[in-house]
Amino acid sequence: MKFKELSLYLEKLEKTPSRNTMTGILADLFKKSQAKEIDKIVYLLLGSLGPKYEGIVFDMADKMILRAIAKAYDKDLSLVSNLYKNQGDLGNVAQELSKNTKNNFAVTEVFKRLLEITKDEGEGSQERKVKDLAYLFSNLDPLSCRFLARIPVGRLRLGFSDKTILDALSWMIKGDKSVKSFLEKAYQVLPDPGLLAKKVKMEGLEKATREVKPIVGVPVLPMLAQRLKSPKEMIEKMHKVAVEPKLDGLRLSIHFKKGKNLLIKAFTRNLNETSWMFPELKTIKDSINASEVILDSEAVGLEEETKQMADFQTTMTRRRKHEIEKALSKIGIKFFIFDILSKNGKNLMDLPYLERRKILERTFKESRNFKLVDYKITQKPEDIESIYKTKIGLGFEGVLVKKIDGSYIPGRTGWRWVKMKQEEKAKGKLADTVDAVVMGYTRGKGKRTQFGLGQFLVGVLGGEKIKTVTKIGTGLTDEQFREMKTRLVKLEVKEKPLEYDIHKNYTPDVWVRPYLVVEIAADEISKSPTHSAGYALRFPRLVRFRDDKAPSEATTTLEIKKLFELQK
Repeated sequence: MKFKELSLYLEKLEKTPSRNTMTGILADLFKKSQAKEIDKIVYLLLGSLGPKYEGIVFDMADKMILRAIAKAYDKDLSLVSNLYKNQGDLGNVAQELSKNTKNNFAVTEVFKRLLEITKDEGEGSQERKVKDLAYLFSNLDPLSCRFLARIPVGRLRLGFSDKTILDALSWMIKGDKSVKSFLEKAYQVLPDPGLLAKKVKMEGLEKATREVKPIVGVPVLPMLAQRLKSPKEMIEKMHKVAVEPKLDGLRLSIHFKKGKNLLIKAFTRNLNETSWMFPELKTIKDSINASEVILDSEAVGLEEETKQMADFQTTMTRRRKHEIEKALSKIGIKFFIFDILSKNGKNLMDLPYLERRKILERTFKESRNFKLVDYKITQKPEDIESIYKTKIGLGFEGVLVKKIDGSYIPGRTGWRWVKMKQEEKAKGKLADTVDAVVMGYTRGKGKRTQFGLGQFLVGVLGGEKIKTVTKIGTGLTDEQFREMKTRLVKLEVKEKPLEYDIHKNYTPDVWVRPYLVVEIAADEISKSPTHSAGYALRFPRLVRFRDDKAPSEATTTLEIKKLFELQK
């Protein structure tokens, strides 16, 4: 397929507000795609060059794209910059200046050249990247240039996610969504939409989805906990359970493989590879009695002086690469291991919790930096309550209650894991906090003008849309206001993102692209005729920034409804 043909599809998708129409367009595109190119087409549709866990980045800012455009069309950079200032869209600038009518580049050729640009490093790499991107601009038609300019800066603005790709694959196969569940189950273990599309194209649906199992080096989507009103209801739904402490750390999937090229990787909930944050991980080889494993764990910071568990925000100071050495000296890390998904190539996810736990205990030996999470088996509500109070007293966040015969199923489904948290710690009265996506903000009045931020609007997931649930402008310290503004400035966009569903009453002064996830506590939830989620958080407060979560992991409208019912 030529890149020009793909660009025509991108133009159709850009103009389409209907989710169903969009799915149909994608299904048609996938039918016409060959197996050797469909993975690359999927990645480009998502504005990337590979699955998220590979961490492929362009490292190109707007100014570099403008320089490439100027070089491609032999224009003065100031002229190109002024065009961008007036139009606010790199793609429109490139399309306006492009005069090329011939285009013979295939999608695979453009993809290959873009990938080479991302791999270019070292002295002079920035200039070479500009030159190589300019070459593509000068050899593509105007419409293709529009979309090419947006890809390196992540602004394709098509308004869909991996889930839409799975919908479209189902439509490609059956003409409806009837086989989406098979694709979703495979995606949970292999969260690579490009590779999954290629497997379906080459092998057919049944083989492509039936034989998927955990692979060391490829993250599995994590299993998540539900909420219930009381220990009594937990026992009624799950019967015999294991009670574990709930940790306030960073959820990590740890991958280990022995061999000449020792592999140790750690993936967060949103599939980012973060082993660079934890030099301590290299000692894990002394704790594992297996050739390869995939473990589920929580990384928790330890205060230097007290050796007590640090809170999540303190643990996350390690996310700044240039400050790792400094963080190492101040914040130690202990990895709490609580599950095993694969051992020596064998898939353990379908085994009951208790059987997986016994395998884990035979496989893993505790050491200075690694500890197995303790647990107690019970079928008495009073035991859960007692363990909960004990763990709170020891500084834990609460407890996780797990069905002992439950398999490991990614996502938040069924009554297999249930969490019980300390409400007071979240400074709210709800049964749990809410993970919301920041959608935009107002500039502020009075004292707030010094921060450039008055209130920020947040939303939760409702299908493929992000739906408003509250505005927050109180309960933040001056430092939090400043940090929020610093983060949001980098995410500002001129137009409302397609993913947002919002009533005109809540239109902010400034829109931001869906990226930043925050944890919110509130006193209660009420039904709302104006918030698009159908509910509103009352007296909301910012608890913390959730840098470990992607917008796709935000609380859903269904979960908000359940929280609403739990407060009755």
